[in-house]
Amino acid sequence: MGSMDEVFKALADPTRRSLLDELFEKDGQTLSALEGRLPMTRFGVMKHLKVLEEAGLVTTKRRGREKLHFLNPVPIRLIHDRWVSKYAEPWAAGLSELKKDIEEDSHGEGI
Repeated sequence: MGSMDEVFKALADPTRRSLLDELFEKDGQTLSALEGRLPMTRFGVMKHLKVLEEAGLVTTKRRGREKLHFLNPVPIRLIHDRWVSKYAEPWAAGLSELKKDIEEDSHGEGI
């Protein structure tokens, strides 16, 4: 699996995020199938897939002459656990506190 920096770099590009979205919708696609969904050359799609593979976000499996591409959500999950959830929890707690305050105000003042 790629380093955290490689994962962030891979996710920073909108085309690569589109490729991941395509694989999330329908896993195990060929290069031709993915190329048909993006407005870029086959070579461009291959370059983006290589970055995603190096970051561990995409894995491949051969089927005859075809190479199938699969989304590997583990690195994204690790980022979520390491960064997002850490910062989201206080934010979510703050929102529920705000909701409680608003409800108490509206009951208290008959709004």
